[in-house]
Amino acid sequence: MARERNTRLEALLKEARWSRAMAASACVRVAKENNLIDYGHIARQHVQHWVEGHDPSGQSPIIMCEALTRRLRRVVTPTDAGFTALTSPAQGALDWRVDPLIALNDLGSTDLDPDRRSLLRSGVYSAAALALPSDAWWAEMAQEPAVGEIKGAQRVGRGDVESVREMTLAFSRMDQRRGGGHGRRALVQYLRDDVAGYLVGKFPHDKVRRDMFSAAAEATYLSGWMAFDNGEHDIAEPYFTLALKLAARAGDAPLSGHILRAMAHQALDLGLYNDALQLSTASIAGKRYASATPRERALLGVVHARCLAAAGQDTAAAKTLLRAEDDLGSAHDGIEEPVRTFFFGEASLAHETACTLRDLQDHRGAVREFGRSVRTRGAAFKRTHAVTLGYLGATQLSGGGVEEACATWSRALDAMEEGIYSGRARQRVVEMRQLLSPYRRMRISTAVELETRAADYLRAVD
Repeated sequence: MARERNTRLEALLKEARWSRAMAASACVRVAKENNLIDYGHIARQHVQHWVEGHDPSGQSPIIMCEALTRRLRRVVTPTDAGFTALTSPAQGALDWRVDPLIALNDLGSTDLDPDRRSLLRSGVYSAAALALPSDAWWAEMAQEPAVGEIKGAQRVGRGDVESVREMTLAFSRMDQRRGGGHGRRALVQYLRDDVAGYLVGKFPHDKVRRDMFSAAAEATYLSGWMAFDNGEHDIAEPYFTLALKLAARAGDAPLSGHILRAMAHQALDLGLYNDALQLSTASIAGKRYASATPRERALLGVVHARCLAAAGQDTAAAKTLLRAEDDLGSAHDGIEEPVRTFFFGEASLAHETACTLRDLQDHRGAVREFGRSVRTRGAAFKRTHAVTLGYLGATQLSGGGVEEACATWSRALDAMEEGIYSGRARQRVVEMRQLLSPYRRMRISTAVELETRAADYLRAVD
């Protein structure tokens, strides 16, 4: 029996002005971005077979739809592309219409269940899901929800809010020391088993309710950040979006800005520069920036500067950097800062400034600022220290300093070998090997030795 041609997919490819080979290349980019190694070999023949009516296997339909979504700048669903519709627990978190309490339970339960977690990983990082809801949505979410009395609900007070904040800070400190690959499942367990119960509890007044939703949003954001740091972009995205829903329910504008800043950072790392700029612009809009403390304003500003630089807006990026420096200079001991910004100081500002200068093609300035970050960062921030050293080595090499870069990268490996579990740190080692390849072939001894050590490290962590 002859197969029925997939005319929907064929029409979308024609609209995208893609050949079969071009479509396959776009799919491979999406697969690699999401660490879907088994799908990194999609070829022209696969796309042609799908057009001819063969059913794509596994996550291939979602990968193709995400590639088409980015190309056509509108959401393309599996149904639109003529594929069987697929569902994932992440979809509830990404859908702005789904209540955050429902999404939290579904997302957390699936994340923790070994048999169901593959459902969560059946998605990919979705550029289409980065489109933010309207102002009316934010206003509606900030209103107290009309939730009836839940029989047997626990009483939730100020002490419970502080407990969630203290637990989140403990996990955040661990993330800074060891990376996002260490302890995230324990945080998700806490979210599902304890925090979710607090959110449906009995509150003495609305201020405690809002504070609990803020605390829950921050813990949820941290779970997303840890997944992002570990290279699990498809898992990080729904947690970020869920955190944003909880922050909106709390009416916490500065926290919403903080989460949007993280989402911009992720989009920037994935090369989605326009999306990153839109998210970072939203992070500093209105009360998100105006009502934030100086330290948090500096953090929002410096990520916005990076996004401006990546988008080619050099003058605006330079001005935004200066404002971020002024904001951090305004932070002092008399101002009560949120605990979520405890890590952001001179070293972090220097790191982000260096990334901006690098993107502005100011390599000398980037080396200077990366160096300042390395010198001023404390021992409690080993993960970011290793990432900074990785970036510094790459920037030194781009200026011709081979021996200098090798020495810096050797220090980076020293740091990583002290028990850091971070996809971002690992990626610096992958980049290191790629950049060293020409010098290894030239048999430069320091490059050969370092490349061997880097290869050993990657084998140990894979």
